[in-house]
Amino acid sequence: MNKLAQSTSPYLLQHANNPVDWYPWGSEAIEKAKAEDKPIFLSIGYAACHWCHVLAHESFENPETAAFMNENFINIKVDREERPDLDGIYMQAVVAMTGSGGWPMSVFLSHDLKPFYAGTYFPPVRRFNLPAFMDILSGLSNAWKNDRAEIEKVGEQVNGYLQNQNQNKLNDPLSREHLDAIAKSLEGAYYWGYGGWGDAPKFPQPMALEFLLHHSIANKTDEHLKLVNHCLYIMARGGMYDVVGGGFSRYSTDNFWRVPHFEKMLYDNALLARAYLHAWQVTKDPFFQRIVEETLGFVSRELTHEQGGFYSSLDADSEGVEGKFYVWTLDEIRATLKEESEFFEAAYGITLEGNWEEKTVLQRSMDDASLAARFKLNLEAVPVKLAESHSRLLSVRATRIRPGTDDKVLTAWNGLMLAAFAESARVLAESSSHSSNYLDLATRSAEFLLSNLRPDGKLHRSWRDGRITDEVFLEDYAALILGLLELYQTDFNNKWFSSAQILTDEMIEKFSDPEGGFFDTPHTGETLLFRPKDTFDNATPSGNALACEALLKMAAYTDNGKYRDLAEQSLRLISEAVLRHPLGFARWLSAMENALGNMKQIAVLGEAGEENFERMIKAIRAEYRPGVVVAASAYPPSKNAPALLEQRTLINGEATAYVCEGFVCKQPTTDVEILIAQINA
Repeated sequence: MNKLAQSTSPYLLQHANNPVDWYPWGSEAIEKAKAEDKPIFLSIGYAACHWCHVLAHESFENPETAAFMNENFINIKVDREERPDLDGIYMQAVVAMTGSGGWPMSVFLSHDLKPFYAGTYFPPVRRFNLPAFMDILSGLSNAWKNDRAEIEKVGEQVNGYLQNQNQNKLNDPLSREHLDAIAKSLEGAYYWGYGGWGDAPKFPQPMALEFLLHHSIANKTDEHLKLVNHCLYIMARGGMYDVVGGGFSRYSTDNFWRVPHFEKMLYDNALLARAYLHAWQVTKDPFFQRIVEETLGFVSRELTHEQGGFYSSLDADSEGVEGKFYVWTLDEIRATLKEESEFFEAAYGITLEGNWEEKTVLQRSMDDASLAARFKLNLEAVPVKLAESHSRLLSVRATRIRPGTDDKVLTAWNGLMLAAFAESARVLAESSSHSSNYLDLATRSAEFLLSNLRPDGKLHRSWRDGRITDEVFLEDYAALILGLLELYQTDFNNKWFSSAQILTDEMIEKFSDPEGGFFDTPHTGETLLFRPKDTFDNATPSGNALACEALLKMAAYTDNGKYRDLAEQSLRLISEAVLRHPLGFARWLSAMENALGNMKQIAVLGEAGEENFERMIKAIRAEYRPGVVVAASAYPPSKNAPALLEQRTLINGEATAYVCEGFVCKQPTTDVEILIAQINA
């Protein structure tokens, strides 16, 4: 057993019994490399990564390969989800040196942590046009001993490039006309044949869809709704979406969204659940509500700790085979569904040959109307019959050997899911029997994060089995702040707002850059190759984009000009890059909508449960209002309530609403119709 045995990361623990003498990242390994004059082999991956498992099985479990690694290198294993800072720094190096990146990430470093060779997966023998891993190890070991000057030269060149790439500058702010042009460019690049942007592998782009929806609402138009509806529908037909158990896989390996890379990540499901929720608010299409409920049902059933935290992911593999847990044969379908099988086979186009490796990945091939006509059913009966079949298949699937669960709890990803449950609880309160459960899950999540991930009054990144890691990052603060603000707007418990404000001030103190924006690591963090300051929205929103969004909302709640200034300064970091690569800054674009649109502030005072007070809250929540923040309280509000509620009075003792925008407040009203007219003006 190597030095990973005491790790909190399931990914590192998967490698604890390798014959490779792995070290976790830290001073012990780095000092040992210097003392023994050996290069560092840095291997970065994550628990749900299929090719990480392949590399481990082929090379890290091989005694001969491990012996060579131990003799000639100091070997460090990192979970990218626990250390996004290291992942970000060295992924830049991999892309710079090879033209592309991914996981597993394989980087060779000198003692001063400068990369001199990099790649991703390497096979045990030459194949896929890739060199054999042992050949690389042998060649680099020889170069380290006999051509150190060349290694140092390459390291300096790569380091110089990375340092230059990480120089941020503030550009001129963008205008509404720029946002119009960006929205049109995204529409123009959209592929209407299969949906989405770009070719396989196809990733869902919930942040881009959210921006287009937000932009349509801000412009009081339905210009982009057809695109949003098309993409959401086509992704949720099955394949990448798990029609049996709910929830989305990471991405599709083909253009049809049919065959996924089967791992399920917490963050994807948080972001996609909210995209479908907002689409339902706009369209009231029951299909979108169903996807929200099934996705949140999957998370509550399979990714929720009994105390309230949310797990990170489910593996792609079970029994060593990718996708085995999720795919079906025709015989299995018929044995499970019996007399209902013909209907189900037609719905999903199931054949004896299957649609992937002689098995079937379930994806709808016939729509509800066609099924109703073929089987002489009422249209409303089709989703009911399908849901019954899905439930029977889910029961059978539950008897299979499950994929592994990465059960660490990450603050940033939990903040994203907290927001999804909290918002769903209030938005679906009138239409879903699950809304009270969503509120319970959101409340337990917030309590868990504020206690277990902040046990000593300091926020931490990761928790597992009662143990926390030392690190914390910008995205942890920003995502948790946003999650708490969503929960506050659901139950109006001042505890959530005051916690969010405390965290906001801490975030500014720990991460702010006087030159604009925020660093990803705190001022007290360890010294790395450089201090990362990522602005790119990748699979998850960048910490800077989330921080900008949080600051805009906190400014609206508090009228604190400092928050607004920092947000506007942050937006200038990306105002040139977003014009060239809008898909890479989609969360920023939604924040920019709010910055340019003067967020509306709504304060409602009265008594909870009082009829007119409840009518007002219900009316505010009836529509999707991405540019609005809401505060509500019994009268008079308590001291820890948002400043937005201060110095507001009741009119004739009745529940009263105040709508403000751009430093101007409209006439307070007790009339729900007038309130909605003021919001929509």
